[in-house]
Amino acid sequence: MNVWTTLVLILSVFICIVVPVGKNSKEEENIDLANEMAKESKDFIDSVLVDVSKVSATEQLVLGSVSGWCTGYLSMKVGKVVAVALSGGIILFLYANHQGYIKINWDKVYKDVDEVTGKIKEKASAEGPKWMDKAHKFARDNTYLAAGFLGGVLLGMASS
Repeated sequence: MNVWTTLVLILSVFICIVVPVGKNSKEEENIDLANEMAKESKDFIDSVLVDVSKVSATEQLVLGSVSGWCTGYLSMKVGKVVAVALSGGIILFLYANHQGYIKINWDKVYKDVDEVTGKIKEKASAEGPKWMDKAHKFARDNTYLAAGFLGGVLLGMASS
């Protein structure tokens, strides 16, 4: 699994989460496209992972290390950009609220956050163990790849 595959998977999952439930044909087309992209990327990843399990331990270790390094490096870079954007946005909203440019209904914000948190917990508990079981089985079957990936992630995070 290379960086592009990881990016396609992340983008397709992001699109599936961000795209709202459609009310018109354009939104429905976007949802269908996002679902199709997610299915194609999942099929591609499954085919790549099956092929990787058949190669030698050295190749698995190198592939895991390189893909792990790329993942760790990109995670740190993207994480920094996201952190700056989110914190900057929050600071601007709070400043605008303090200066009286906007009025934030904090009771509604807290209520909405509680609702979203509940939905996320329900979804995570329903899908969590199944995904973790697959990841554990893959790591157990491809020990060298998993070890290389973990080492690569740590090196990528350290080198960013």
